[in-house]
Amino acid sequence: MIYSKYFVLIFVMFFVNVSFAQRLKGVVVDNDSQPLEAAYVYNINAETHAHTSANGVFILDENKIGDSLKIGLLGYKNQLLILNQKNLENGITIKLEEKIFQLKELHLNEQLNALSTISRLDLSIDPVNSSQEILRKVPGLIIGQHAGGGKAEQLFLRGFDIDHGTDVAISVDGMPVNMVSHAHGQGYSDLHFLIAETVDKIDFGKGGYYANKGDFDTAGYVDFSTKDYLKESQISLSIGQFNSLRTLGMFDLLGDSKNENAYVAIEYLENDGPFDSPQNFNRLNLFGKYTNISPLNNKLSLTVSHFTSRWDASGQVPQREVDNGNISRFGAIDDTEGGNTQRTNLNVEYSKYINDDTRLNTNVFYTHSAFELYSNFTFFLEDPINGDQIKQFEDRDIFGLNSTLVHDTYLGQTPLKLSAGLGLRHDVANDTELSKTLNRTTTLEQVKLGDINQTNMNVFVNAEFEFGKLTVAPALRLEHFKFLYNDKLQTEYTSLSEDKTILLPKLNFFYNAKDNLQLYLKSGIGFHSNDTRVVVSNASENVLPKAYGADLGTIWKPSPKLVVNSALWYLFLEQEFVYVGDAGIVEPSGETRRYGLDLGFRYQFNDWLFLNSDATLTKARSLESAAGEDYIPLAPDFTLTGGLTVNELNGFSGGLRFRYIDDRPANEDNSIVAEGYFVSDFNVNYTINKLTFGISIENIFDTEWNETQFATTSRLQNEAEPVEEIHFTPGTPFSSKVSVTYRF
Repeated sequence: MIYSKYFVLIFVMFFVNVSFAQRLKGVVVDNDSQPLEAAYVYNINAETHAHTSANGVFILDENKIGDSLKIGLLGYKNQLLILNQKNLENGITIKLEEKIFQLKELHLNEQLNALSTISRLDLSIDPVNSSQEILRKVPGLIIGQHAGGGKAEQLFLRGFDIDHGTDVAISVDGMPVNMVSHAHGQGYSDLHFLIAETVDKIDFGKGGYYANKGDFDTAGYVDFSTKDYLKESQISLSIGQFNSLRTLGMFDLLGDSKNENAYVAIEYLENDGPFDSPQNFNRLNLFGKYTNISPLNNKLSLTVSHFTSRWDASGQVPQREVDNGNISRFGAIDDTEGGNTQRTNLNVEYSKYINDDTRLNTNVFYTHSAFELYSNFTFFLEDPINGDQIKQFEDRDIFGLNSTLVHDTYLGQTPLKLSAGLGLRHDVANDTELSKTLNRTTTLEQVKLGDINQTNMNVFVNAEFEFGKLTVAPALRLEHFKFLYNDKLQTEYTSLSEDKTILLPKLNFFYNAKDNLQLYLKSGIGFHSNDTRVVVSNASENVLPKAYGADLGTIWKPSPKLVVNSALWYLFLEQEFVYVGDAGIVEPSGETRRYGLDLGFRYQFNDWLFLNSDATLTKARSLESAAGEDYIPLAPDFTLTGGLTVNELNGFSGGLRFRYIDDRPANEDNSIVAEGYFVSDFNVNYTINKLTFGISIENIFDTEWNETQFATTSRLQNEAEPVEEIHFTPGTPFSSKVSVTYRF
């Protein structure tokens, strides 16, 4: 009898141990024992799931001995394992083996951000080797260069001529790229300090619907993250037409170290361009990163980078001078334009698990940038003797931090993820200057000269309630600005200041209708700040204009090899005052409204052949002008990008890419039209052992196209009256380059 009692007791204890649901902690790594982010961990029996953090860590609830666990990440082989008592007591480390990407393995309900996953896939199957190509990986984003290769690109997105970044927030590893109150223009975003091969992933979102995004997030945001480690070191060399040269070295410093990695990258470029007056462009980039993961899976990263660049430029040329044969399309009216710029970055990132349910992510950064630009847009309109060359100059220091606390909990039986964060950014720009100059050497008149001191503090809170297939995410963001300007052209010390605060609510809905169909409704208020010089001179005006927007969209996988994303969207912008850095004046733009349709798809024919395309259809109008005079200059109403890519076919890779932008109004009544273009680029690479040989061709069909265009009033030296017409920078003609890369 006594033995039967012991047997029953042992049986009950075993049953309780097996049946009691427990929490599982683990780490997902690759074959090199490096952490994998965004891997999907799914308990098939309990139907619970989790995603790995940037440290590769996951925490999964409701687990029992004998449960089946599925672990997956695109580009890696799925793992299926059975949980045992040791796993539950001591945690688990799961290794995933890398493999050729298969679109059929994409399950939309397993993705943290399906749209960003799409860009990640584009990057993995079609690598890039320039900062321009990186920006083109964002669906619907069109770029153009119009000043000799050293100036930040002009951006187009969702019916915006964003200039150099006014309405899209760009960051790298949490560091802001947009420059506030910049000498050339608000939001100036020069991404040339980023070496393309160091980019690990791209995260993007359209609209101002994201609690952790603030200034400049109206049309959207783009976040770049650099690699924590190198799988291989490499050196490469490419040469091409127009005296183009690029060398790159990327070197792993610590070898097979398990918990820490370090590498450096060095890039040097030269290019004269197709212009009659060589642009004499050169740029040097230096980058270094160290990453350490502690035994407790806390992660520390230190990044240091520096770049310097100089160039000459032919500038934008008037159409009339090309038509009458006085200059070629690649000629110049004033070839003394150009400039030089540099940027140094120091960034420290730290992520820590405070407990199983709470994690902290923080980065602290410092940036120093210097900028000097010479331009001449109107030639002899204002000064018929010396010409209208201008100089824009500034020297800037930026200090800042971003910190986010994420807590997973339950509201009753409803899973709830709470995020709260704060940010600080302090800009000190000394001797911000706009001057009239002659031949880059003589200053004729100082139009603007002053010191800018601008501080932005922000806090946000975001909640994600998971009601089965439906996720509801309300959020609130508070922004506070302190603007200070010291005008050095005044005879007496003059310091102007202003404080502004803005509250930004957001509300988003996500619904997993099926495993292969996601629906979403995003809504919220975004904004972009205005130049300090505008704010202090228009203190009573709305100098933090809001952007009210909404997206109704779907991500759909109708067949194993096809993914389609679409969105109907609307965006209304309040009155804003824009500081025109080229003229040193303030221009009001009034209220505007944009609405349209985004449509994109990705299709995989077989293991090695991919097709993708993204289109945006937009109607953009000013609301304070009469019909027919309400066009928004340079706002595109249709853009299309896409291409065909070959990936790892018997050592071959490459593809054919295209981009299209239609005719668009260059002025308010559409009497001057900026011509659209369709341009295609081609590249092919062949890898044998450790060597890769490549050929790339820009503008393979030798299309005559204008990369950037503006309706400008100008006067030439021999003209009695000014003329308003299209001034343009010609797009690159057919050009080729060859490259060789050695990996070791």
